[in-house]
Amino acid sequence: MTSSGLIDVHAHFVTDDYVAAARSAGIEHPDGMPGWPTWTADRHLDLMRRSGIEKSYLSISSPGVHFGDDGAARALAREVNTFGARVRAEHPQHFGHFASLPLPDVEGSLAEAAHALDVLGADGVTVETNHHGLYLGDPRLEPLWEELDRRGAVVFVHPTSPPHADDLSLGRPRPMLEFLFDTARTASDLLLRGVLTRRPRIRWVLTHGGGALPLLADRLELFRTMLGGGPTDAPSALEQLGRLWYDMAGTPFPRQIPAFDAAFGTERLLYGSDYCWTPADLAVAQVESVDSAAQPSATDTWRDLTTRNARRLFAAPTPTQSLPED
Repeated sequence: MTSSGLIDVHAHFVTDDYVAAARSAGIEHPDGMPGWPTWTADRHLDLMRRSGIEKSYLSISSPGVHFGDDGAARALAREVNTFGARVRAEHPQHFGHFASLPLPDVEGSLAEAAHALDVLGADGVTVETNHHGLYLGDPRLEPLWEELDRRGAVVFVHPTSPPHADDLSLGRPRPMLEFLFDTARTASDLLLRGVLTRRPRIRWVLTHGGGALPLLADRLELFRTMLGGGPTDAPSALEQLGRLWYDMAGTPFPRQIPAFDAAFGTERLLYGSDYCWTPADLAVAQVESVDSAAQPSATDTWRDLTTRNARRLFAAPTPTQSLPED
């Protein structure tokens, strides 16, 4: 059985100027982590060779590019997006790029999305689960979703610290627990405010197996039908959430992906490394756990399955075409 090269949809980069801008805003310990990672294309390519990763889609992680000033956020988004596009152009077979947006600045984000997708050739855009407390179902974001839906864009949703994170996290790094809860929180907001049904052409990608969503989907449906949430004729919460895409960054085996599979199936499951925020040795160990786990079938590996799914994700039609039925 020959396994496919992995396609990594959850991979990050940082630049010296980006880290300097964050530190100037007082962010020395992003999301409660010990400090900032470093990144180079050469080190990333070395990790990919070690782990059998065919292609990595790069993005800026939490805390994003907006540190309080709209103008500065627009400039920083343009800077990191230009850098990401240059890396992609220099290594087109190995790197893709999801462009950062200066949310919660909607006007600036519309302009940057157009520039990134039309001029820089980005493969999609990345947003955080919330932007200074603005969650993704908020009506103020509707113009952005309308435009990205028109384009049939890939929207990679990366978790970030929730409001009042210092109180909630009890002094622990927020990626440990709060990221997983915030993914579920913003996905439920998209669901219950009807964004998922209103904007069906957006190809949403959620991280870490959807965080807590697999365990909460039935509970969301109970409250949605009991109290109302979204269009009354909408598909169930399980159906709507099952139409999203999910990566397996983090600790996929032995428990996370089996629970995810029981809720949503694996037809939209993707691979994610979370490098460079996950150190290279841990990223390698995670791939080893994927390869050594019980495989999906006697003829299919997790590599085969996630790579096949990724090709489907990125082979979606242009905005003037209809999306294929699953």
